[in-house]
Amino acid sequence: MNAILKLLLNAKPFLSNDVTIAKSEGEYSDPEIWKADEPLHKNNQYFPLAFKSKADTQAYYLPYEPILDITGRNQIIRRYPVKYPKDLQTKASAKKTNAMIGSIKEHWNSDDYEITIRGVLIGSIISGNVEQCYPREDFERLKDYVTKAEALDVFSEPLQLLGINQVVVESFTFPFTKGENVQAYEIKAYSSQDPQVLIQLDDKAQWQIK
Repeated sequence: MNAILKLLLNAKPFLSNDVTIAKSEGEYSDPEIWKADEPLHKNNQYFPLAFKSKADTQAYYLPYEPILDITGRNQIIRRYPVKYPKDLQTKASAKKTNAMIGSIKEHWNSDDYEITIRGVLIGSIISGNVEQCYPREDFERLKDYVTKAEALDVFSEPLQLLGINQVVVESFTFPFTKGENVQAYEIKAYSSQDPQVLIQLDDKAQWQIK
């Protein structure tokens, strides 16, 4: 039995490849292994998004392309007429005339667009201490924008197509995010217009956007 075991333990497989196995200690000593993916330049993003405050000389582009949700609605003033008496409804039916159904839409206007921006900030190193991993610089820059008490210039192709050049931030969240070097965020904002672009047309105080 011992001889058989010895033969089996010393046997070589019919097909074999030389495989180098990394040592358990120090196998991840190369710092390149722990580096995260570099942010994409705005020219390499499909829909880059940037903010710019009044004090900025240049816009701040988010380092990773966010997801945009845009909701628009119309404000409609509706008036409901008194329903026809039964005798008038009978006459209208006899004349093949439709009786009034529903409301009369007297006036409508475009409401603000509601904009939700979702994305992530990623530190340059995947694992380590907070100073090394957490995307502190981008976090602080984004925090400065979302907490400003002013309208922000915004740059993103879908927004420009809808005529949105400024936004006002209503709320923001930085939820718990899995990963030592990752921080998600969500920003809820409304489209805004600069009051300075309003001009008076006549003495009746009619207004128009330039």
